[in-house]
Amino acid sequence: MILRYLVAVLFLLVACDSLKESGTELNDDINNDNPESEVVGLERINLPDGFEISVFADVENARSLALSPSGIVYVGNRTGNKVYAVKDTDGDGKADEKYTIAEGLNSPNGVAFKDGDLYVAEISRILKFEGIESMLNNPGDYKVVYDDYPTEGHHGWKYIAFGPDGKLYVPVGAPCNICKSEDPIYASITRINTDGSDLEIVAEGIRNTVGFDWHPETKELWFTDNGRDMMGDDIPPCELNRLAQNGQHFGYPYCHGGDIADPEFGSERHCNEFKKPAWKFAAHTAPLGMKFYTGGMFPDSYKGDVIVAQHGSWNRSSKIGYRLMRVKFNGSGVEGAEVFADGWLNERAQEAWGRPVDVLQMTDGSLLVSDDKAGKIYRIIYEK
Repeated sequence: MILRYLVAVLFLLVACDSLKESGTELNDDINNDNPESEVVGLERINLPDGFEISVFADVENARSLALSPSGIVYVGNRTGNKVYAVKDTDGDGKADEKYTIAEGLNSPNGVAFKDGDLYVAEISRILKFEGIESMLNNPGDYKVVYDDYPTEGHHGWKYIAFGPDGKLYVPVGAPCNICKSEDPIYASITRINTDGSDLEIVAEGIRNTVGFDWHPETKELWFTDNGRDMMGDDIPPCELNRLAQNGQHFGYPYCHGGDIADPEFGSERHCNEFKKPAWKFAAHTAPLGMKFYTGGMFPDSYKGDVIVAQHGSWNRSSKIGYRLMRVKFNGSGVEGAEVFADGWLNERAQEAWGRPVDVLQMTDGSLLVSDDKAGKIYRIIYEK
């Protein structure tokens, strides 16, 4: 009987040790004395010295973010069908009010705010909720601003934002991994007036951008782009691009990363015909939301740099991404990039517990980060 007991104990010890070595035990680096870190793994997040991260709000499938002048944060969904508003009423760095603005929508990923109205992008439509700030509890009916974007779901979800020209910028992704469409609206960035009129294509050859911003000084449009799949683990790169003038073509589907001819369409046009990336990210990192940092909270060296959310790979032999990148600028150009925050991916177990999507600078200079996998919005601050 004693021998049988000792054998059972030995078996359990070996099994537990094996689990730890294989990475199956994912909570070995969490401080369980901190309830917040136990829930979302915040103590796994690595940040530069002086930076701290906390949970700002719980929002299921939190995707694109938009800020109103009054401090209300609007949140879109991609796999969900809702749009939310969250608000920090007491200034403690955590949202204490949450509203459901709409539900039953078709992948309402994009949100933008202008002149008191909330704009929401579905797959094929742009909606407007007028005077939303005074009607958060009962927003009422929306108005359809535009309803003639393509209906394909593949890369059909949209990030939207208002540019310095007052127009609403709306991307249209390629309806495939790699293909050539006769309709020029695919693989483009468009813009429309606030009433939906005068649609025009401002950039072409963009496979799938889900984040853009304007340079604070030059006012040029910068945007991320996700490289195609099924060419291996390490090519082609994902991209950060700069639109120097309207009408520029960035290569898709003929050329990737500025110098890689597509195996199917590359023979039709040469890479030299297209605008090259301003920066190349590692393949499959899936850069989405991006913002130029202009606030006063972070160290001065961060001003003018871009923070990019990398959603992470889905078809690479070893996962990559699941982090925030800092792209350093020297004047109006890129001089390098480095990891700003990581830890959402357990490298050893090859399992991700979170996937950053969008970034948003608050008026106090703090940075919000949405996470559609964990259903969180984080707040990053710097304390001197």
